[in-house]
Amino acid sequence: MIDRGSGRGDTDDGGRGRGVSRLGRAVPHSGAPVTHGLIALCCLAFLCSPIAGLYPGYGTGERLATAQESFFARWGVVPAELFAPTARALATPVTALFVHGSWLHLLGNMLFLYVFGAMTEARLGRLHFLGFYLGSGALALFGYALAHSGSGQPLVGASGAISAVLGAFLYLFPRARVTSLFPFLLFLPLRFPAWVVLPFWVTLQWLALGRGGQGPGVAYLAHLIGFSVGFAYAWLRCHGRPAPEAEAGAKGRLPGTAPLE
Repeated sequence: MIDRGSGRGDTDDGGRGRGVSRLGRAVPHSGAPVTHGLIALCCLAFLCSPIAGLYPGYGTGERLATAQESFFARWGVVPAELFAPTARALATPVTALFVHGSWLHLLGNMLFLYVFGAMTEARLGRLHFLGFYLGSGALALFGYALAHSGSGQPLVGASGAISAVLGAFLYLFPRARVTSLFPFLLFLPLRFPAWVVLPFWVTLQWLALGRGGQGPGVAYLAHLIGFSVGFAYAWLRCHGRPAPEAEAGAKGRLPGTAPLE
C-alpha cells in the first residue's frame, strides 16, 4: 500500500504549493523525533506484553490467554469502568494508545504514523505534536467509551490518535500526493491528492459504522472522532499561519503516504 510520494500542497499564507513543497523537502525521517519516539514506545510496549508471545514467563494456552485478557483490562479503555472515580481508569485513554492487540494491529498503525507523522510534526512543532497526538487519541477513545458506556470490552490501539494525524495532514497538506494501492483496480499504484484519498478513507469509516457493527476489533467511531479532532485542531492552530520558514533550509524527502485500511 505504501510507496514514495512527492510533497506538493497548500500553504496557509496564500502561497499555494510553494511552502509545502519546501517543507516536504525539509522533513527527513531523522527530523521527526517525536514520531519516532512514539513508534519506539509502542513497539517496546508490545514486545514486553503477553500479546507478542515472546516471553515464556507468560505461559502458553489458557495461561497465556488469561495473561492477555488481564493486560488488556489493565491498560485498555473499558467503557463501563472509565467513568468510575479511579486514577487507573482515568489514565487508560492514554495508556491504551500504546497497547495493540496483535502484530498486524501494531505494524499497521506504526506504518501510518511513520508515513504521516513526520510532516505533521514538523508543521505543528514537536511539543505541540506530542500533546496533540496524546490529547486527540485520548479524546477519540473517550468519545467511543461515552457512546458505549455499558460495554465491558477493552479498547486498545493508537488508531484514534493516528486518525487525528490524518485529519491534521488533510488540512495542512491537501495537495500532497498520496500513492495508494486499490484492490478493485488490480492493486495498481495510483497517486491522488490527499484531499481525495483521505475523505475517501473517512467515507469508508462512516459506511462501516453505519452498518451497525464494529467489526473484528475495529472501533470506527474512534477513527471518525480522531479524524475530526485532528482536522479541527490543525485549522484552529494553523489557519492563516505560514509554514515555518526555518524548516525550509534543511534537506530531506517527503515520506510516501497511503490511506488506512
